[in-house]
Amino acid sequence: MQANTKGALMALAAFGIFAGHDVLVKVLGGNYNAVQIVFFSVLLGFPIATLMLMRDRAGGNLVPVHPFWMGFRSLAVVVTATSAFYAFSSLPLTTVYAILFATPLIITVLSIPILGETVRLRRWMAVLVGLGGVLIVLRPGSSDLTLGHLAALIAAFGGAFASIIVRKIGREERSVVMILYPMVANFVVMGCILPFVYVPMPLIDLGMLALIAACAFGATLFIIAAYRAGEAVIVAPMQYSQILWATFYGALFFNEFPDGVTLIGAGVVIASGIYILTREGRQEVSENRPNLQTRSRPETGTYPRAGTLLERDEMREGTPPDPLDKPELER
Repeated sequence: MQANTKGALMALAAFGIFAGHDVLVKVLGGNYNAVQIVFFSVLLGFPIATLMLMRDRAGGNLVPVHPFWMGFRSLAVVVTATSAFYAFSSLPLTTVYAILFATPLIITVLSIPILGETVRLRRWMAVLVGLGGVLIVLRPGSSDLTLGHLAALIAAFGGAFASIIVRKIGREERSVVMILYPMVANFVVMGCILPFVYVPMPLIDLGMLALIAACAFGATLFIIAAYRAGEAVIVAPMQYSQILWATFYGALFFNEFPDGVTLIGAGVVIASGIYILTREGRQEVSENRPNLQTRSRPETGTYPRAGTLLERDEMREGTPPDPLDKPELER
């Protein structure tokens, strides 16, 4: 099997598992506050994260090199987690994905002030067209916009902001720091709020939370394997396959059938995102490749980030650095 085909298939499997993860979040969201779901997802994810981080032999301590950026990143992840889990609980799966698919568009815009990226006319046009697709999904003025729609938009912005910070400081921070700080921030913030929203959970629901953690772990391993096997420009667009899983799962479990307008809007957003990923794959177009280096979906801090683990393993194994991935100070 060709390497890119293998990478694409592994990525499809990863995002299929992630879609199952989101189905479980939606099921639990019908009975529990998003804060409670995030808290227990992080709690059950800590052992898995610990196992994945035990191989990190890099010297140093857990004090971040860039505490300012790390604080903003942790805050963004906390907001993303709560917003995304609430959106999945209150909106059809296809609608949530269509809005979250705007994350690459936002990353492209944020890369200008934060990374110094130069975005020329073609990518700007793709961003504008993609945002138009989001408006098609939202249909302001012709349908009721709810807190769920706002939460999905906030999750897209929060996920984009967290990803762009990783792109800025990731080569200078230990992977342990990059992964643990958002998880700890989630645990502390959600733990402080939990007493006000807590509802006792039967054993079966605790089992579903454990399954959520297991799905995240399995999907992360598949994403790591996918990027090791194939080129980023081939693997990255596979994230959009989640809209197919969302349509299938929505109809199967929740009696949700997306209308034509939602599918058209999602198609516009997906086409814009794929165009941006393709353009970033050309060395003369993007200096930083912020979307291709994100290497996963919006981060919620409830499981280890695949991109951070990939970079750690590449550096430990002595993989030659990408000439476009030099730290900020070396440019």
